[in-house]
Amino acid sequence: MVLAAAEEGTMQTSAEIAKQLAESAVMVRRCFLQLHKRGLIEQRKGPNGGAKLKLPAKQIGLGEIYAASEGEWLAADVPAIAGLLRRASADGVQAMNETTLAQVLKRIRKNTTNAKAADGAGVNKKTTA
Repeated sequence: MVLAAAEEGTMQTSAEIAKQLAESAVMVRRCFLQLHKRGLIEQRKGPNGGAKLKLPAKQIGLGEIYAASEGEWLAADVPAIAGLLRRASADGVQAMNETTLAQVLKRIRKNTTNAKAADGAGVNKKTTA
């Protein structure tokens, strides 16, 4: 999702994203399917196909992304426990939605810039020593 947010409005193929993540394109397509079912991305088939965010990154909460990918792993056979798990999951999703995809992307870019600046400072110290 962060890779899609970095180039909002641009169709990205599963192969492009898989290459950046060092992951299989099949796994990326499976993720695309889950995100598409939840209305978070648009998909287009064919030579100019791919996926892109359906909404601006600032309108997509992390809880929505989590909910699209969580599946049924929080299941219980005991009704009382199942109810508690559903409430805990709903509370967690609500808390995660306080942070948007755009905010995460901004933090990543800031950290990347800071890391590059720190690396550059280290290189300058070595060359002047």
